[in-house]
Amino acid sequence: MSDATHDRPADTRLPSHYRWPGGKRVAVIANAAYEAWSPGKAPGIGPMGNVLQPGFLDLNALSWADYGHRRGIQRILRALERRAVKASVMVCGVLAEKHPETVRAIAEAGHEIVAHSYAMDVIPVYLDEASERDNIRRTLELIERASGVRPTGWISPRATPSPRTLRLLIEEGFLWHGDCLDDDLPYLQTLGARSIVAIPLGMPVNDLPISVRYGNNARAMVEAFEDELSYLLEHEDGPGKIDVTVHAHVYGRPTGIWAYEEIVELARETQGVWIGTRAELAAQVRAALAR
Repeated sequence: MSDATHDRPADTRLPSHYRWPGGKRVAVIANAAYEAWSPGKAPGIGPMGNVLQPGFLDLNALSWADYGHRRGIQRILRALERRAVKASVMVCGVLAEKHPETVRAIAEAGHEIVAHSYAMDVIPVYLDEASERDNIRRTLELIERASGVRPTGWISPRATPSPRTLRLLIEEGFLWHGDCLDDDLPYLQTLGARSIVAIPLGMPVNDLPISVRYGNNARAMVEAFEDELSYLLEHEDGPGKIDVTVHAHVYGRPTGIWAYEEIVELARETQGVWIGTRAELAAQVRAALAR
């Protein structure tokens, strides 16, 4: 049962004259999702489209998701290395528990590790306060033990928080979260005497809806990025942000990784674009807005 109350912060937004480092107008964030489900659980979606009857474990969808840790994440890391770009990689705690060497490799490559719950089926809105706090701490502990790095950012599965998630993240010392879709740009949220940066998770340039939900090929993701970037640079005067997101079990495959790599290279070649991680973006926002 959900809470009746919702922790409501005061929000402070970036002014229209704000610019990213180097005077750049548009920030591009390369995201990668390294996800898994709890033992005995499977994704609610899979490549076949038609879901199984309730109560049956979908081994087809589970095998599809397992591609992420077996092949996909390594391919993503190689693509980012070729383009000399650091990404924000969402990591589930269960993967740090089962495959610590991979999580360590992500950190050693210089990428930001984002805490992404223990597993994709552990969604904050389904938990009571004690269970949610335990999930946050367990996820942090597993990732830090595997990588030697304590994440400063959190994104819930589905980017779906509970009414209390914001407060719990602030209490645990997180500097930013991505559990919001209400703006293009990041903003500062203040709750009591403490604050956290909210970085909306942009969905238009994201392999999961593009390929799985809408059935487009990888070229459509490149076109979506080109169209959004062109619009921001040509028709808007204020700052902009574009999230470019791939999942290790979706576009970590040869049919999609080329699109991710091509988008990253387009961003690198375009004047007026700053490429950074979500942690770097949060630091910029805090420096501009924190009092």
